[in-house]
Amino acid sequence: MKHSTLSLLTAFVSLTLAAPSAPGWRFDLKEERSGIVALESIVVSPTLVVFFDRASDDPLQINNHSAWGALWNLETSTVRPLDVLTNSFCASGALLSNGSMASVGGDPNGFPGNPDIRPGQQAIRIFEPCASANGDGCTLFEDPVNLHLLEKRWYPSSIRIFDGSLLIVGGMHEDTPFLNTDPALSFEFFPRKEDVPRPSEFLKRSLPANLFPRIFALPDGKVFMVANNQSIIYDIEANTERILPDIPNNVRVTNPIDGSAILLPLSPPDFIPEVLVCGGTQTNIFDPTQLSSQTPATSQCSRIRLDEEGIARGWEVEHMLEGRTMPELVHLPNGQVLIANGARSGFAAIHQVQDAIGNSNADHAVLTPSLYTPAAPLGRRISNVGMPSSGIARVYHSSITLTPQGNFLIGGSNPNSNTTVGAGIKFPSEFRIQTLDPPFMFVDRPKILSAPKKLAFNSRVTVPISVPLALTRPGAKVQVSLMDLGFSSHAFHSSARLVFMDARISADRKSLTFTTPPNGRVFPPGPATVFLTIDDVTSEGAWVMMGSGNSPPTFE
Repeated sequence: MKHSTLSLLTAFVSLTLAAPSAPGWRFDLKEERSGIVALESIVVSPTLVVFFDRASDDPLQINNHSAWGALWNLETSTVRPLDVLTNSFCASGALLSNGSMASVGGDPNGFPGNPDIRPGQQAIRIFEPCASANGDGCTLFEDPVNLHLLEKRWYPSSIRIFDGSLLIVGGMHEDTPFLNTDPALSFEFFPRKEDVPRPSEFLKRSLPANLFPRIFALPDGKVFMVANNQSIIYDIEANTERILPDIPNNVRVTNPIDGSAILLPLSPPDFIPEVLVCGGTQTNIFDPTQLSSQTPATSQCSRIRLDEEGIARGWEVEHMLEGRTMPELVHLPNGQVLIANGARSGFAAIHQVQDAIGNSNADHAVLTPSLYTPAAPLGRRISNVGMPSSGIARVYHSSITLTPQGNFLIGGSNPNSNTTVGAGIKFPSEFRIQTLDPPFMFVDRPKILSAPKKLAFNSRVTVPISVPLALTRPGAKVQVSLMDLGFSSHAFHSSARLVFMDARISADRKSLTFTTPPNGRVFPPGPATVFLTIDDVTSEGAWVMMGSGNSPPTFE
């Protein structure tokens, strides 16, 4: 009996003194709701995110009508309406070299009972840099008569390019059922470079499922594009298209057959670009009467290295843990990629295929995210070990973005033509907002104590930091990432970019020195967030201007 008592006491002491279990990933449901469906989102300051929805009957009000724009405060998790003139539904956007956000294109339609809506297909909406941390005085500028696109564009894509301006690609002119039967087969720029759009054979070849093309600014200034199952490299300066290999196995990846894609992290000294494309559907059929909400999505991911050797080798195929249509791929500051949102079957758009689930063309929402580790061996790159379930379906018209705080802000989902809520609706209009918080949010983190407001290209920069004792081991892995947090819409994070910078921490661990990218082709000039990661524990980001902050075009 004495021996048993001693054993129990020893076991109790051991449990009491054991280190607490390591923190894991967590979803955090915010108390306040978004008020509009957050189908488009972009971080515009260290504390503010702009949301856009369709002009509809959302509950958030402004000027005695439903709002379709909003500002989400990352510090307080609260929302305020943003007055929008044109219909921003299914638009695109990005930050410019001077820090302004430009939202482009949109919906031609109005909405009954909301009389102030103007057509959005040629719209350009400007959110200028706003110093207010809570959004006081922050407004959106529109002048449809004098400031507009050359061509009508609904469901376009846009990215910031090497001179700090936007390249705007594709879309459609008017409301068409499911497929792109009234296409905008051209490129244009904002600010405008030419008086007519540039026609594109690539966009013509990739019909009829080529809305929201997946486009990426490469570190040599060219642009890689994926639409439907086709890919090219577009040379902006020569105005030429180089045809690249198709995505393997007949997989289609652009709206309404949505996969997602991302430019993998760029690393010095060579900054060799690689692109990852995941999800979508393996199909030769485009007729919606022959498609179903139960059509399986593909689990395929395809990866290509965009130098001559990689292009000759073609796409490398691997697989997610499940099929996903409408997923979104988002960078982590340590170089991993989060795979989130989407469904296991069906398609984008609203009530146009067989067996619609209410109004949803998709079914079987995927609730558990995965992590993709680019440097891991083929076949071992994707895992969801330790990842929680969100508990909320995020299917068509959802968004996700990395924040300057280092976690992910997730909102939206609405495969309906208006605000649709109530009992028995499997995929309602979703106004709940969550964050997905990485484990490092719950431990002592490194800090960038201050940073210059502007960073010059090809320069060495030293900033003060603090490093927790737990991260001071000899040989700790140090990463400094320069990131564009991108514009989230329709399963694509346009302009998202991560460039690693050569860096070292001083012997006293009080300063960090890093070398900025060599020019605006490697990182297009404009707003950026700098993160310090030590052994996968990431600081909050420092919001900076990469380059001069001049208005586009600016060559740096």
